[in-house]
Amino acid sequence: MFDWMLLSVAAFFAGFVDAIVGGGGLVQVPALFSMLPGTAPATLLGTNKFASIWGTAVAARNYMQKVSVRWGMLVPAALTAFAFSFFGAYLVTHIPPTQLRKALPFILAAVAVYTFMKKEFGTQDKPLFSGSKEVWLAMLVAAGIGFYDGFFGPGTGSFFMFLFVRFFGYDFLRASVVAKVLNVACNAAALSWFGFSGHVLWLLGGLMAVCQIAGSVLGSQMAIRHGAGFVRKVFLVVVVALICKTTYDGFLR
Repeated sequence: MFDWMLLSVAAFFAGFVDAIVGGGGLVQVPALFSMLPGTAPATLLGTNKFASIWGTAVAARNYMQKVSVRWGMLVPAALTAFAFSFFGAYLVTHIPPTQLRKALPFILAAVAVYTFMKKEFGTQDKPLFSGSKEVWLAMLVAAGIGFYDGFFGPGTGSFFMFLFVRFFGYDFLRASVVAKVLNVACNAAALSWFGFSGHVLWLLGGLMAVCQIAGSVLGSQMAIRHGAGFVRKVFLVVVVALICKTTYDGFLR
C-alpha cells in the first residue's frame, strides 16, 4: 500500500510536468521500476502507458478549450503516429535500440542549445504552412517521432513540441496541444500491444491514471495562464533533465 501511495504521488507530478511540455516518463517510469523491481519490465511499461494516456488526453482537452487546433492537419498526423508507433513497438522486440540510446543525449543537447540561443524561439505563433503542405509535413514528423516513441520513447512529447515550433512556426502553447494529441495516439498504439499481450497492471494503472489526470489539469491550467514564455522555460528544464537521464542510461549504467 505504501508503494502504491508513492507511485500515486509520482503519477501526479508526472502528469503535471507532462501537461506542460511532456517528459512525464522521467518521473513515472523510474518510480515504477524502483517500487516494483520484481515485475517484468514490459508490464511496468504497459502500466505506465495506461496511466499516462489518460493524463495526456485530459491535458489535450484542456488546451483545446483555449487554443485553436487545425484538425485537418492533426487527424492525419495522429493516425500516422499511431501506425508508426505500433510498428516501432513491434520492431523493438527484434532489434534492441542500443545505438539510438547512445546518440540520444547529443540530439537532446542540440535541441537545448538551439532553444536557449534563440531567445524568441516559440514565443510567437506565426504558422509557416497551410493546406496540404502542412498536412504532409505533419504526417512526416508524426511518422518519424511516432516510430521513435514505439521503438525507444524518452522525450517524445518534447521532440514533437520542438519540431512543430521550429518547422511549423507555432508558439510553444500551440505546439503543446499538437504534441499532446500525437502523444495520445502513440501511447494508444503501444498500449494496444501491451494490453493484448497481458502486460498491464490494470488496478494500479487506474489509480495512477486518476493521479495523472489531477496533475495534468493543474499543469495545463498553469501553462495556459502563463503562456508560451513559461512553457519555453519548463521545456528547457525538462530537456536538460532528459540529457542527464539518457546520458546515464547510455554510458554510465
